Amino acid sequence: MKKKILLGLLLLLSACNTLEGFGKDMQGAGEGLSNGASKVKEKL
Repeated sequence: MKKKILLGLLLLLSACNTLEGFGKDMQGAGEGLSNGASKVKEKL
């Protein structure tokens, strides 16, 4: 299990060359989650 998590993290970090790139990737993921939550909230 730990090996799979480590492998996933290595692949994620290798996809973005800098910490800035990693931050932008995480920001994009957070915005996607936020937008999805807003859409669900509107439907309720």
